[in-house]
Amino acid sequence: MDTATHIVMGFGLAGLATLDPTVAQSPLTYQAVMIGVVAGSVIPDIDTVLKLKDNATYIRNHRGMTHSLPATALWPFILAAIILALVPGANAGQLVFWTLAAVCIHVFVDIFNAYGTQAVRPLTEKWVALGTINIFDPFIFIMHLIGFAIWQTIGHPGVTFILIYAIIAVYYVLRGIYHRNTIKYIRSQIPELTKVYLSPTIRWSHYHLAAESEKYFYVGKVNGRKLYMIDRFDRTPINFDNKMIQAAAQDKNVRAFLSFSPIFHWSIAQRNGRNVIQFTDLRYYSKGTYPFTATVWLDKNLHVQSSYTGWVFSERKLRKKLVLARMHS
Repeated sequence: MDTATHIVMGFGLAGLATLDPTVAQSPLTYQAVMIGVVAGSVIPDIDTVLKLKDNATYIRNHRGMTHSLPATALWPFILAAIILALVPGANAGQLVFWTLAAVCIHVFVDIFNAYGTQAVRPLTEKWVALGTINIFDPFIFIMHLIGFAIWQTIGHPGVTFILIYAIIAVYYVLRGIYHRNTIKYIRSQIPELTKVYLSPTIRWSHYHLAAESEKYFYVGKVNGRKLYMIDRFDRTPINFDNKMIQAAAQDKNVRAFLSFSPIFHWSIAQRNGRNVIQFTDLRYYSKGTYPFTATVWLDKNLHVQSSYTGWVFSERKLRKKLVLARMHS
């Protein structure tokens, strides 16, 4: 989820914590738990600071180790130790319990969008991405705002948010059912598909589609019960015997892209006396372009002149980023 939704979930969990007698009867414990659940609701995304280094490092690591099983277990104790130093006298056990709940909920809800997490790491580094909920879901956010309004006026925070989260849980189930039925519909239209990747939008029945068969990659969109095809690409395996591909594959930006993207199109072209190798993730088609890419410029001797990976929405901006990367390399 987006940061704003994680934050409101933290405050919602603080309201829910008032159902715990130990928390409700101790102002110090409640204060500590409030800090703990809000901090726990955002702490797994601390890896966002990796953007300050470069996109390759960020892409390889975001929602990786900080969302893993060991990190999920450790964050509550790290946060509790800090909070207890600031709020001595709070109940340590309840603080750890509610902070753990906040961290677990953060990781859990991140699984439901198309980006996903490595939540099962270190058992496996596979990305878990169910693709049923958009990064920002207006319904979930608005339900929290309604809960806060009731909390501040006529309702008990604990009772209010247990009802709010019951409604949101039903919403998740219904979105999951609709997502599954949409995949069935797509497969009925293109029976030869072997894999289907659906990316939800903020609209209930609208999805971005990337899919593959034995011979082709497909890109399209689903609006309600209508499937609109946008592109079809020959599914050509990467030829790692090709010297240009070998050179590009050594670049950190390309390695980061390949570690993350499950379905992509690749191409080799020659422009302005250089070889251009481009990898394009097919899941993020938007406004006539594929914004998530890894692109490498190679000279005639197959040395990397420049490279870039990340989200960019025009060829002009991509060239500008490659020029800047070359200047700083």
